[in-house]
Amino acid sequence: MKTKAVRLYGKMDLRLEEFELPAMKDGEILIKIVTDSVCMSTYKTAYQGADHVRVPNDVADHPAIIGHEFCAEIVEVGERWKDQYHPGEKVVIPPVLSYLGTMDTIGYSFGEIGGDSTYSLVYEHIIENGWLIKVTGDAFFRASLVEPVSCVLQGFKATFHLNPDGSHVMGLKEGGRVALLAACGPMGLEAVDLALHGDYHISQLVVTDLDQERLDRAKKIFDPETAKREQGVDLVFANTADPEELMKISGGNGYDDVFVYIANGKVVQLADAILAFDGCLNFFSGPMDKSFSVPMNFYKVHYAQHHVAGTSGSTTEDMRDVVRYINEDRINPAVMITHIGGMDAVIDTTLRFPEIPGGKKLIYTGINLPLTALADFAEKGKTDSRFADLAEITGKTHGLWSAEAEKYLLANF
Repeated sequence: MKTKAVRLYGKMDLRLEEFELPAMKDGEILIKIVTDSVCMSTYKTAYQGADHVRVPNDVADHPAIIGHEFCAEIVEVGERWKDQYHPGEKVVIPPVLSYLGTMDTIGYSFGEIGGDSTYSLVYEHIIENGWLIKVTGDAFFRASLVEPVSCVLQGFKATFHLNPDGSHVMGLKEGGRVALLAACGPMGLEAVDLALHGDYHISQLVVTDLDQERLDRAKKIFDPETAKREQGVDLVFANTADPEELMKISGGNGYDDVFVYIANGKVVQLADAILAFDGCLNFFSGPMDKSFSVPMNFYKVHYAQHHVAGTSGSTTEDMRDVVRYINEDRINPAVMITHIGGMDAVIDTTLRFPEIPGGKKLIYTGINLPLTALADFAEKGKTDSRFADLAEITGKTHGLWSAEAEKYLLANF
């Protein structure tokens, strides 16, 4: 079986190539990748090449397929799994294969499986460890976003507080105040979605960003009046990096859980400054600088019981929780998507990722399409009726990508 894939050979060296996959074994499964969303982590991988902790040292000789936020359709099932998996089923895979006891990760380490490919082989050990997860629903893109959403959820699960006896209570503080800093990017917006519609019960959610356009879009997607009426949450969007202003918004109490969605020292210090007693700071955004260091108030670590957590990746349990939320129509990962593109857009999108504004860039690997912003559909529709149709379809969902838009794209491009 031939596949077409974007492979990593070294620092900023990505190549779109067609090659033959090894013959499928009885314990393996052949999948057709339909969607993959480009991640900042993939840019970091391309930027660092073999220096990246998850990339093999011999990647120049044994290139790795990039992409780890994908949804696929089963094409062929090896004899061992024919009673459990069937052609046509949608599947996702947690990329970090922690059971291996190594740093090997899908999208970073392997030559036969990755999100930016047309076809991939699922190794036997992935399946036998329960990492190949079936998903339902009428759209591939939602399942493609299960992995990044589950990373956000893992951040919520990893935050912690202390009982009077010193034992840990995991998760967002019940009835607490939450601040999401630099949070109008894709991961921050999904954090808003999960905080409002997941299994947590909070009283206040403050979302900051210094880009007013991004704040306005976020406020349009998540209406504060609706949040107050339906979830009982005081939702506030604030264009500020002033700790005094944020403390004032909290009523002078500070925040029980603070999440940092950008690897910026000043934002980390801001998070430290606004923590409440027994507050937890979650440093979500991974830096590329291995010496990244920020001063922290350790007086408050001792006397105000401040805590710090950091999370990277997710677990199969997290992904199953997110699948459940999506199936129950509780969250809408489409809030993360601002662009779509085809396989021919992967390399440029990945290498220029920090320069391209907006949220998630969703790739449909079976088509060729330059990276296109959803907001540009109407303008492009003046010369291509297909984009006019997509503008009309996404107009029904306040500009968000949808199952109807995906079906139209796959049928017409």
